[in-house]
Amino acid sequence: MTPSADYLEKCRKLADNALDQAEPIHKAADWFAGTILARRMVHLFGSGHSRIMVEEMWPRYGSFPGFNPIVELSLTFHNPVVGANGQRQAMFLENTPGLAKRILRNYDLSPDDSALVASSSGCNVVPIEIAQEFQQRGVRVVALISLQHSEASESRHESGKRLQDFADLVLDTGAPVGDAMTAIDGMDTPVSPGSTVGGCMIVNALKAEVADRLTKTGQPPTVLTAEALVGKERATELFEAAYDEHARRLAKLYEKLGSN
Repeated sequence: MTPSADYLEKCRKLADNALDQAEPIHKAADWFAGTILARRMVHLFGSGHSRIMVEEMWPRYGSFPGFNPIVELSLTFHNPVVGANGQRQAMFLENTPGLAKRILRNYDLSPDDSALVASSSGCNVVPIEIAQEFQQRGVRVVALISLQHSEASESRHESGKRLQDFADLVLDTGAPVGDAMTAIDGMDTPVSPGSTVGGCMIVNALKAEVADRLTKTGQPPTVLTAEALVGKERATELFEAAYDEHARRLAKLYEKLGSN
């Protein structure tokens, strides 16, 4: 089998892993739909490459308002690699205690909210403290991790606990220990990670379940849709309506900030 075929076959297994998680996906969808129907927002957080799962949820074609993407540029800007804004600083900041509290200080959270926190290892400080802060404020947390990788990794949190220890529900990307999935002859380290593939399948499956629940209550979501599918006029109408709704929902997270 060629390396590319090996990788793609392993991706098939990631799809099987996602299918096996129907029950927790449905439960998370119940929580997220309930939050959106309450006119609140589902908070999305991911640092490092886990930010990809946040952006996959919203905003992009096939997605809809009700989600609050929380992505810190200092933790996710990988392009410079070294030098100013480089990876060394980002990975250092990702394990800085107290940063999560400062991030969430920007939002007036409610027990009607819910959250998805993505972290492949589930062992870095900021995602763990984000989940911990959410739970302390009564917000239900869904953790998206690579379970095998997390259980084989050492937590950097002072308690020794991992992200899943501060979650009400856990979803597993199915990626292996170390994330990379394909061995190459002559190399002692594998290549081609799987957590993004597995994670994106899970969050989009979750998104579909949320849309189904909203529609069944008579409140179908306003979906960002390409003009190639619905025509330019309809696509523009959906674009403007979706972003206007997002702005109105976001405003609720600021209106009482600091008044308590």
